[in-house]
Amino acid sequence: MPTVAAGSLAHDHTNVVPDADVFRSLLERSGLCLARLDLQLRVVEANDDFVTQFGHSRESLLGRSFYELLHPGVHGPMRKQFDRLAEGRRQRFVEHLAGIGPRHAVFTGDITGIAVHDAHGDLVQFVVVVNPEKGEQPNAVVVDRNRILTELDARILEGIATGESTVRLASRLFLSRQGVEYHVGTMLKKLKAPNRAALVSRAYSLGVLSVASWPPRVSPDYVK
Repeated sequence: MPTVAAGSLAHDHTNVVPDADVFRSLLERSGLCLARLDLQLRVVEANDDFVTQFGHSRESLLGRSFYELLHPGVHGPMRKQFDRLAEGRRQRFVEHLAGIGPRHAVFTGDITGIAVHDAHGDLVQFVVVVNPEKGEQPNAVVVDRNRILTELDARILEGIATGESTVRLASRLFLSRQGVEYHVGTMLKKLKAPNRAALVSRAYSLGVLSVASWPPRVSPDYVK
């Protein structure tokens, strides 16, 4: 069976499946967070860096859906990218990532997804390479599995992202100015942001606010 070199995983548009032992060697020696996924996007194999980054034991990680390792806010864009690979519209993609690491802390970074074909050109699996951003751990946001925003929080966050003032938000949402500030303060604490600008930036980076819509919209996955 033909094999591929480590560099060709990211650049060869006619990838073929490497021998299992060779691939395992690449996984362990690459210095990257690498994993193989089957066509249902379940983890088939992962190296130590990948296992450590996502905070699971190897036994609990294998067979798990890749989406379970991602923050809900990036599920939509990630599905679109993998659909394009599966349909043959592209051979690889690079996308923003918000993953769930140890103790449910969110980390951000980039992910490269690669379609892998056999010698006959049939799609047989995917390879993912995760490149987490450095230095975020002290300020990491912890994922609330029970959703983190109320419906009112979401509307206020969307208003802030469009540049609405406190007075305008209060009038539109039938709140007092103090009521708006209370909800803003709550979101600042939840997302560990020092001010409104940082709140919006953090919300986009975590996928709370969708990058594909204007005016800004909060993903339903975050709303109680």
